[in-house]
Amino acid sequence: MAQPDSKKIFFENLSGAGKAIAVLTSGGDAQGMNAAVRAVVRMGLYVGAKVYFIHEGYQGMVDGGENIREATWESVSSMLQVGGTVIGSARCKEFRTHEGRLKAAHNLVKRGITNLCVIGGDGSLTGANLFREEWSGLLGELVEQGLIEADAVQKYSALHIVGMVGSIDNDFCGTDMTIGTDSALHRIIEVVDAIMTTAQSHQRTFVLEVMGRHCGYLALVSALACGADWVLIPEMPPEDGWEEKMCQKLSATRSRGTRLNIIIVAEGALDRHGKPITSSFVKELVVKCLGFDTRVTILGHVQRGGTPSAFDRILASRMGVEAVLALLETTANTPACVVSLCGNQSVRLPLMECVQMTQEVQKAMDEKRFEEAVKLRGRSFENNLKTYKLLAHRKPESELPTSNFNVAVLNVGAPAAGMNAAVRSAVRVGISEGHKMFAVSDGFEGFYKGQIKEIKWADVGGWTGQGGSLLGTKRTLPAKHVDKIADQMRKHNINALLVIGGFEAFESLLQLYEARATYEEFCIPMCMLPGTISNNVPGTDLSIGADTALNAIVETCDRIKQSASGTKRRVFIIETMGGYCGYLASVGGLAAGADAAYIYEEPFDIRDLQANVEHLTEKMKTSIQRGLVLRNENCNDNYTTDFIYQLYSEEGRGVFDCRKNVLGHMQQGGAPSPFDRNFGTKISAKAMQWISKKLVETFRQGRVFANTEDTCCLLGMRRRALVFQPVVQLKEDTDFVHRIPKEQWWLKLRPLMKILAKYKTSYDVSDSGQLEHVVRNRPRESDASVAM
Repeated sequence: MAQPDSKKIFFENLSGAGKAIAVLTSGGDAQGMNAAVRAVVRMGLYVGAKVYFIHEGYQGMVDGGENIREATWESVSSMLQVGGTVIGSARCKEFRTHEGRLKAAHNLVKRGITNLCVIGGDGSLTGANLFREEWSGLLGELVEQGLIEADAVQKYSALHIVGMVGSIDNDFCGTDMTIGTDSALHRIIEVVDAIMTTAQSHQRTFVLEVMGRHCGYLALVSALACGADWVLIPEMPPEDGWEEKMCQKLSATRSRGTRLNIIIVAEGALDRHGKPITSSFVKELVVKCLGFDTRVTILGHVQRGGTPSAFDRILASRMGVEAVLALLETTANTPACVVSLCGNQSVRLPLMECVQMTQEVQKAMDEKRFEEAVKLRGRSFENNLKTYKLLAHRKPESELPTSNFNVAVLNVGAPAAGMNAAVRSAVRVGISEGHKMFAVSDGFEGFYKGQIKEIKWADVGGWTGQGGSLLGTKRTLPAKHVDKIADQMRKHNINALLVIGGFEAFESLLQLYEARATYEEFCIPMCMLPGTISNNVPGTDLSIGADTALNAIVETCDRIKQSASGTKRRVFIIETMGGYCGYLASVGGLAAGADAAYIYEEPFDIRDLQANVEHLTEKMKTSIQRGLVLRNENCNDNYTTDFIYQLYSEEGRGVFDCRKNVLGHMQQGGAPSPFDRNFGTKISAKAMQWISKKLVETFRQGRVFANTEDTCCLLGMRRRALVFQPVVQLKEDTDFVHRIPKEQWWLKLRPLMKILAKYKTSYDVSDSGQLEHVVRNRPRESDASVAM
């Protein structure tokens, strides 16, 4: 992953000397805001700028005084895992007036601040842009009033603004995910999972009201993640007569043996005539029409609270660093920008273009142009809605197409959270496409033993929230049993194959592709979905299960660090899984605020270990109480977890003591995160549609015959899009000995972890965000809470 030096900005050249940056959080709070504040402060100090907190948002800027304080490295310690915003947020009527903005300008100029990093919603960012446009006029007024010297106008001539969107609603156009959305989904899904157990016990219907006054993202994605029976959102009000259809759907679900129903209502849900649809109305409707025992749960501000998820910490940290880089590169002619996420990439977009499109969505909804409103929300939102409709609403048998194709689905390799959501999605989309779906138990071992049976729509009900692999999974590769597998495929007339798994699944597809030369049974469309906590599959930036594992690591690290609270200074050595892939250690380290993460991909020696110990010792002599060091399980044969623990214990004697913890298989267990549920659901639906297309294309003379490279593919997320890639073409990108891709995008995040831990290091900006324009059809299929 080495880059030419010309593409790197080194510590000495990342100059913010003489610049003053202020960071504020405004409007509503959102989990992850503190991670963004921490990243802005530390990156700002790293480049030599002065950094200020503005407490209580714009109110603090207007009031000045103690509300605007200089930040230090230590002042953002231990805030990464804290929800809300520790610098406070407030709505400020005074800032909306010219006089209020004049006071704010005076308070900033007194401290030489001309760079603002604003973390908030579209209202906060719009206010920041107005402030920027008025800046020179405000300085002129301050000179006239004798509040500042005349030369200050020249010295502080331009105000530079960079925004980050902190909003749990994900209602800002131009970014796939806003800071706080993923954490809010975690809160919702935790409640839904808990409610489902009690609802099943009593055969109840639950109506859940979630936040989203003008945006139905939380309702839609949580409905997708838990397999809700019905969802009501403001962007797409139900057709007239929806009440009867909903009750018919609930009744049909119960008649198939399901003991519970879940209905999710966004707080801003409306019918086609603009009349609000409340959770209490839905409850009364179900009781009146069906007589079901029905309860309402209004989640309210629970969704805003709690610890930020791993995704939000990483997103906020990346955006915070990107915001400082944007401020360093801005000129007087650069428009105010907002740092956004597109797929797996940071991008910078003109702030007001994003605000304008966000306002267009509301206008379209007000004018009852609902189809357009959904499109304006972006392809991610549109795909979520299409996928939900596809999976939740079963068509009558008479309306289903009859393809006469048989499609088998199986899991291969170690279990990963989200596999069951992917299987559920594949089965239901396959049935909707007219195929007969077959489930293979225990991977290819079960395949050659004939553990194959038809799986129906109702068989996968409730699978989205289940961890592990309900089908069963083994690491067995097909090569040794290829003749028996071919027999089983012939016996069951399997016309296509969907394999969900990790590196073994990738190797399996390569072996089946090579077996086509000998066995015509394998001349069928075959697709693989990456599902492994290690995230070590070539051809994809992310794998199903990795997000759940990251959250397990981060939650454990939080608890471990908290265990040292109030005790003497302590360093924790944590071992993570991942084989030879350092993804979990590196990205988990960034999310947990680690001081170092040792991985195979970045070789280290005793001198590096010594330097890390000395660095930690220096930090511990100040106010830092706790240190965190992560080690990937296979990073080095000799520098074991025990060795590193003993080294740190000995070298830190008198300054800090050490503890070690091997996380083990707890990283592989647990209920899947919202990200993994939705990522698995959406890519599986996309894979089944691809399989259907290939089946039609390769059906000739009464049979399926597919022997080209492009009929044996891996579906992965690459930068900004979901891409089907022939597995045979991915061979040259793969280190088969260590079972990792030769190039791994996340290695570029490692310098961020080091910078935020106070190391002097080079930072590669060849891939940093560049100012782009908002394009309505920008590819957004990648969707990260699936980003989402």
